[in-house]
Amino acid sequence: MIRDYGTYLKGGVITQLDSDFTTIRLRMPAGILNAEKMKGIAAIAEEFGNGEVHLTTRQTVEIPHVDHKSIDVISKALDDNGTPIGAEREEIVNITACPGIERCKYGNIDTIHLAMRLDEAVFGRSMPVKLRIAVAGCPYACTSPVLNEIGIVGRILPRRIEGKCTGCGTCVEYCKEKAIFIQNGIAVLDHDKCVQCGLCIRSCPYGTIEQANLNYYITVGGGRGRHPKMGREFVEVYTEDDCVAVVEKIVYWIYRRAWSGRLLAHQLDEIEFDAFRDEVRASLKKEE
Repeated sequence: MIRDYGTYLKGGVITQLDSDFTTIRLRMPAGILNAEKMKGIAAIAEEFGNGEVHLTTRQTVEIPHVDHKSIDVISKALDDNGTPIGAEREEIVNITACPGIERCKYGNIDTIHLAMRLDEAVFGRSMPVKLRIAVAGCPYACTSPVLNEIGIVGRILPRRIEGKCTGCGTCVEYCKEKAIFIQNGIAVLDHDKCVQCGLCIRSCPYGTIEQANLNYYITVGGGRGRHPKMGREFVEVYTEDDCVAVVEKIVYWIYRRAWSGRLLAHQLDEIEFDAFRDEVRASLKKEE
């Protein structure tokens, strides 16, 4: 009998220090999990592990101390529960996201919906490097997108409505970047200091500041680990569809150009990141 080793080789099957046991990491985009699936995971952890689960930094769940002989059976149980085995190796791992506009008063974009779309489009793809994607609903960046291989931040560019500003200064008080000041009785925005958080729009009691545009700010090449790197500015796009399309282009470029054995952050110049970024920016301008 020839055994199918597919389950054993999944990235979410992690051999422990005691190699007779494995930790099973689950696929859970944006960390979203309903109560029924939580109950199912608890039951599976009781049956196949030691009754414990581990909540990871990438918003997923691990079931530790699973006997390696039980991998096929636990895989089937997890599939039936709607919480299949995830990814961890040189592949696209669990996509993280903050609550976004669903729950957070600072959120500018629907982070959960975007994370689900990205999960459907690219999760688990085999890559030359581990590829992490993080989505943040605003420049507070709670998911640390700039420290991921692909980071996305939802931003709002503010614009004062001409002739309506009363010069009350409320927006000045709320702006944490000191990017707004009152001049000649009206609010003036310093674009060099503005991080496009949108807080001034929400704070104005008279509705005299509006949204000039909503954008998805994308960075590439961030990394954690021993030598953390900040992701480089890639492009900003103005629709969720364009955001997903650009991420797919980045994923394909990394798949074709990156070298194995090194973090993406440490090889961007060698694989001509600047030329690729300029090419994508030019193609987006042609589509406008």
